[in-house]
Amino acid sequence: MTLIGMLHHRADPLKVRRAYAYSVVAKAEGVNFFYFTPGQVDIKNQTINGKIYENGNWIEKKFPFPDVIYNASYPLTEKGEIIVDYLSEIIPFTSHSVGDKLHVFKQIKKGKSFEQYLIPTNELTKVNRLMKMVHLYPKVIIKPLSGHQGQGIVFIEKEGTEKYRVNEAGKISIYKKQELIEFASHKIQEQEYLVQRFISCQIKSGQVYDLRLHVQKNGEGKWVITAIYPRVGTLGSITSNMGSGGYTCYLDILLKNEFEDSWFDIKKTLEHFSISFATHFDSLYEDVSFDELGIDVGIDENQKLWLFEVNWRPGAPMIFNCELDVARNTVLYAKHLATNSKRNISD
Repeated sequence: MTLIGMLHHRADPLKVRRAYAYSVVAKAEGVNFFYFTPGQVDIKNQTINGKIYENGNWIEKKFPFPDVIYNASYPLTEKGEIIVDYLSEIIPFTSHSVGDKLHVFKQIKKGKSFEQYLIPTNELTKVNRLMKMVHLYPKVIIKPLSGHQGQGIVFIEKEGTEKYRVNEAGKISIYKKQELIEFASHKIQEQEYLVQRFISCQIKSGQVYDLRLHVQKNGEGKWVITAIYPRVGTLGSITSNMGSGGYTCYLDILLKNEFEDSWFDIKKTLEHFSISFATHFDSLYEDVSFDELGIDVGIDENQKLWLFEVNWRPGAPMIFNCELDVARNTVLYAKHLATNSKRNISD
């Protein structure tokens, strides 16, 4: 029977809501499952003091190294990193990083097949790159290379000929050209940024939105759609992130309200894009294979689809009650990965 280990940095699985769901699903699917942290790994004896859910409680038990590891979070210490690196060399991991935003952009551009969906983007290493983008497009955004949940995004648009309107975390400033140059110079010194053309995706109320395409691999190692859902920003916001006060709703409702007669065609386009893009994106990385992706897209006023971002640990919104769907796909894919790994070793 396949043994799956769920690796997380938190010592107490009660503080990791997903752990229970994965444990329940694993039991239903006839798979042995336990929870552990890097500190519980005994490399010398090739054992792990993990925890298993039994009779309503998480019970500590000693396990052999699992057949596959669902690596649910990053290790927080240098020692933890060393242990995780060691495990990843000898045991298949389900999840792998896609890299930062620039790396993802370059991979897709190199792959060509989905290049048409990329937003014009530049690494913001020099101020003149920002000024060139501002000259080319009426609205641009700069965002941290490794940022998440919409943090650190700055919105810039032309205000007349030599003035610029800058929106940083809701604070509006009007800068002259030299002031914008100085502002950008400070930003570059703080951390690494990208500068992008701003793509306007708004619903009729004027609120910005995007669409999360959540895909996973199933028990056959094939991509399936877990959920497609809109994320709508608060009125006046420049991002649609739910962590900043945004909200979600059902896809069909939003599409019918916004696109009327063409809503069904757009839905089918999103479904096709989800699977075809995930399959292509997976092929762009030679050394790893992904188990789950959160693909963020937008549709502009001309109904053109744009690719905003690709995330490798997307998480499912609770509103859709698909936590068990996510867990089932993860467990079955982990079982598939373990089986194939054993087969390759025997071959």
